[in-house]
Amino acid sequence: MSRLFRLAADCASDYRRSLPDRPVGASSDQGGLADAFSGPLPSTPMPPEQVLTDLIAAAEPGLVASAGPRYFGFVIGGALPAATAADILAAGWDQSAHNAVSSPAAIAAETAAGAWLKELLGIPPSASAGFVTGCQAANTVGLAAARHQVLADAGWDVERRGLLGAPPIRVIAGEERHATIDRSLRLLGLGVDVVEPAHAGPNGAIDLGSLRELLKAGSPGPTIVCLQAGNVNTGACDELREACELVHRHGGWVHVDGAFGLWAAASPATRYLVDGLELADSWACDGHKWLNLPYDSAFVFCARPGAHAAAMSYAAAYLVGSGGTPAGADLTTESSRRARGFAVWAGLRELGRDGVAAVVDRCCALARRFAEGLASAGFEVANDVVLNQVLVGFGDDARTDRVVAAVQADGTCWVGGTTWRGRRLMRISVSNATTTEADVDRSVAAIVRLASTRSHV
Repeated sequence: MSRLFRLAADCASDYRRSLPDRPVGASSDQGGLADAFSGPLPSTPMPPEQVLTDLIAAAEPGLVASAGPRYFGFVIGGALPAATAADILAAGWDQSAHNAVSSPAAIAAETAAGAWLKELLGIPPSASAGFVTGCQAANTVGLAAARHQVLADAGWDVERRGLLGAPPIRVIAGEERHATIDRSLRLLGLGVDVVEPAHAGPNGAIDLGSLRELLKAGSPGPTIVCLQAGNVNTGACDELREACELVHRHGGWVHVDGAFGLWAAASPATRYLVDGLELADSWACDGHKWLNLPYDSAFVFCARPGAHAAAMSYAAAYLVGSGGTPAGADLTTESSRRARGFAVWAGLRELGRDGVAAVVDRCCALARRFAEGLASAGFEVANDVVLNQVLVGFGDDARTDRVVAAVQADGTCWVGGTTWRGRRLMRISVSNATTTEADVDRSVAAIVRLASTRSHV
């Protein structure tokens, strides 16, 4: 087993060392990998080392260097060394993080890391913290807690009685909300049609006047308002203080989707963008984005731990340890949970408070460098670059898509495309802790070169 684990660790280490120099995109697509991965299931056992060697050979052409310094697609960070090593240990330890009986160490790590996260983000220390897979799960849990509380306030026990016959719930969200909000509403039985969309301002943040009018126009009753820290295209943040105060005057629950933008609170330079976030009732945030933790890692916080646990927890006669202080599976949608808290604890220790702030500040500065470099080359920067997101236009939609495809094929860097305000744009997200000015300049040069190539004009 030592030799096997060493082989896996050496391969992972070699791969990580190659990231600064290797082409960012995969050299083969899924179809090209089919033969290596498919074939009949062996009828007899195979030596573990052979299995691992075959896996490495099969996967290598299809690996995307998304953990590297020139990957600017979606909003994907890298994976800090200590956090990665802790994840390797977590796999080896193979702990069930259901509760403190199944793994005291796993729950202790989550409890400590949760306290640090709340301190970094300015979330009240009394809030509960659940460790989930990503912001889809975090938004679902946060909105489940919201559903519980607003219906409980109306005298309805949704966990026991369900939604049939329940008082109707109003859900207000910005028209530029992330799509995971809609899927969470589907999963929770509320449906997408329940959303009353509030208008967005020029850079994508919710328009407070529109929010105010929607709250005034509707009938009083159970109300949930979804706000956003970090528009997925522009990085814009809603005016959380004024919005929270407004919603609370109407008796509503505020949920903040802060997948990456909530990390603005960790830096003195950007904290003003999320001023008032502590006034919300629930928050969702990813760790595998700006905190640069390995996938999958995210967090849901709730200012009302009782509502959080009521929406998520359950009991069974065989579950020793259930029914105490809510933790672990009491605060998530999963009973069988891997111990992802070890990597969170290790990543936070590796960076420290100043290191987290430095990652946020550096990524914001590099995003501005991207925007300035492409603007000076004559291309349009379509958004106000407030955090780490940059939108770039190359003329008409077809040309923009051609440039994006050419950049992805070139391999110098990887960027994505998006549609914002009816236009196709290149979307650049600077989220990796190892990205340097040289990486940005090299990427800008490649984009300018490819955008100037005759076939892309």
